[in-house]
Amino acid sequence: MKVLITGAGGQLGHDVVAVCAAAGDDVAAADHATLDLGDRDAVLGAITSTRPDVVVNAGAWTAVDACESEPDRAWRVNALGVRHVMDGARRVGAHVLHVSTDYVFDGTKLDPYVEWDAPNPQSVYGSSKLGGETEVDPGHTIVRTAWVCGEHGGNMLKTVLRLADRPQLAFVDDQRGSPTFTADLAVAIRRLAVERRPGTFHVTNQGQVSWYEFVRDILEAAGHDPGKVRPIKTDELDPPRPAPRPANSVLDNAALRLSDLPLLPHYRASLATLVGRLTA
Repeated sequence: MKVLITGAGGQLGHDVVAVCAAAGDDVAAADHATLDLGDRDAVLGAITSTRPDVVVNAGAWTAVDACESEPDRAWRVNALGVRHVMDGARRVGAHVLHVSTDYVFDGTKLDPYVEWDAPNPQSVYGSSKLGGETEVDPGHTIVRTAWVCGEHGGNMLKTVLRLADRPQLAFVDDQRGSPTFTADLAVAIRRLAVERRPGTFHVTNQGQVSWYEFVRDILEAAGHDPGKVRPIKTDELDPPRPAPRPANSVLDNAALRLSDLPLLPHYRASLATLVGRLTA
């Protein structure tokens, strides 16, 4: 398979490149420094010159709070950028797999979100990512994921390891989700891309926790005392976050499960592996 990967410098893109290369694919990797998704000419040029079989669009502006103050930048990259990717893909007959987010939901549902639940984003980031989803043609693939952690780039796991020697930490216990590890997610993305599975798939590691519980798990996996973490509520954050977070970010992997496709491992197994790599 010849594959073009956008956002290749990010934590997910980096692992998608690695998984595809290990499988023997002909990989063209484009990070945000070499390919501005908001630049139509640049995107069309990259796709028509590469002529890939598949485009994995892992590129996005994911600075959730910054999106609130720079909405035009968010919409340019996260929505208009997908329009450009689709435009290029049509010209060469490439299949697009577009990566989206739990932030397209408002987080008020009591149960995990299935792929057919109605989106209702509450932030600029979520709205712009939903805008990107609407640009994907029928017959192509959307993968929604959440709480992403990987060996490369910044994420909550790395933040916690950096703060692990502090005597006390405080994290919210009223936001729940499924931590998702890029090494696992990248494998699922490649499979869906190779098989050209159409439609929307929720892809996360199994298991759900609050941020408070996840931080305890991280500390324990790294050999620190999880008892140093205290739970707080979102409205106690100081300073408060500009962008609202979904209280419920748990995505039911229903489309994978009902299609008899492999589910990602439980997050605790992948957490132990990644902490081992980062602390070795």
